[in-house]
Amino acid sequence: MLVVPPLTGHVLPTIGLGRELLARGHRVVWTGSEPALRQLLDPGSEILGTGSRLFRPQGGSGPAAVHSLWDGFVVPYARFTAKALDAAVRSRRPDVLVVDQHTPAGALTAYRHGLRWASLAPGLMELGRPFPELEPWIEQRLRGLWQRAGLPAEQYLDPRFSPDLVLALTGESLAGESQAGGTGGALALVGPVLTDRPAQPKFPWHRLDLTRRQLLVSLGTLAEELTADFLRRTAAALHLLGPGVQAVVLAPRELWPEFPDGTVTVERAPILDLLAGGRVAAVLGHGGLNTTGEALSYGVPPVLAPIRHDQPLVAQRVAAAGAGLRIPFERASPAEIAEALRRALDEPALRAGAERLGAELRAKGGARTAVDRLEQLALMARQNGNRLVQTIVPESVQPLG
Repeated sequence: MLVVPPLTGHVLPTIGLGRELLARGHRVVWTGSEPALRQLLDPGSEILGTGSRLFRPQGGSGPAAVHSLWDGFVVPYARFTAKALDAAVRSRRPDVLVVDQHTPAGALTAYRHGLRWASLAPGLMELGRPFPELEPWIEQRLRGLWQRAGLPAEQYLDPRFSPDLVLALTGESLAGESQAGGTGGALALVGPVLTDRPAQPKFPWHRLDLTRRQLLVSLGTLAEELTADFLRRTAAALHLLGPGVQAVVLAPRELWPEFPDGTVTVERAPILDLLAGGRVAAVLGHGGLNTTGEALSYGVPPVLAPIRHDQPLVAQRVAAAGAGLRIPFERASPAEIAEALRRALDEPALRAGAERLGAELRAKGGARTAVDRLEQLALMARQNGNRLVQTIVPESVQPLG
């Protein structure tokens, strides 16, 4: 059972995990917002809906963004989905739950029912602890959810970190010291899950000019209110780069400034297809681990302008590895953006660094390695049961194999 929030970057990696599990003969069910999941998952994927509702937009940067994430989304989403997750586990009795770190209700439900679970870390936000001063504040909220779930206070453990398995979609160079981030020996660095997506948007491939070098601009989907000014500066930077470079820009239509002639502006694009086809020579992004890891996996150097959450940490480690460049999101001028992009396009050392780091990420195995570890956890669950709490689900409920 895969427990995921209705966030695109968190759902997409689970497509590859689900396909690999199904290919090995397991049954797989997703739980979460059914409308959001239906748009992203393979047709016919089994989904148990936990209901849908709007949450406050996440805003700010630095510590303010972390407060917004937890108080505006993680905690209210956990409360909203708790009963539905309990019902889903009662009805299916899964052997193992795979729980995104930002859906702690899944871990609490697993613990309450005496089931093994694996934590899924699609980013470095919880592993890297970029704001350690906020950890006591986050723990207070998690303890509140623990108490709300009716679990004994003396048995508290951090629901972001399964004691058995934490799947991190990255490698050593980007994880850094996060391997000591409360995971003990449970951390498995499995690299990005590079799986084609079923709901691929239509893309105007005929507009790509293969006589020019292609540049991909993608700033994610969670900071649209902050990106308008940066996009205007980026448009000016693209004018400075001249006609030898063609940009593919992913951004909401209402944010599009005046780009150079020939720029391909779309709201969504098949990023993996663009990267895998060798069409993209550099990426301009915000430092989200998914797109950054995908670019590096195909040897494409990124220029990263981090906005919030774990993005500064990702950008810092990419730059330290010599695989890309970091620029200030709020202060970078068009000339500075253009200069960083020229370097990413032209400097052999950056491309070599990206290829080196990409080889490290791909060698981790992605979905194949993750499912190897999940199968080990399922075997442990069947042979040894759960050492934490007793099962409260009636034995008449059939397990999900």
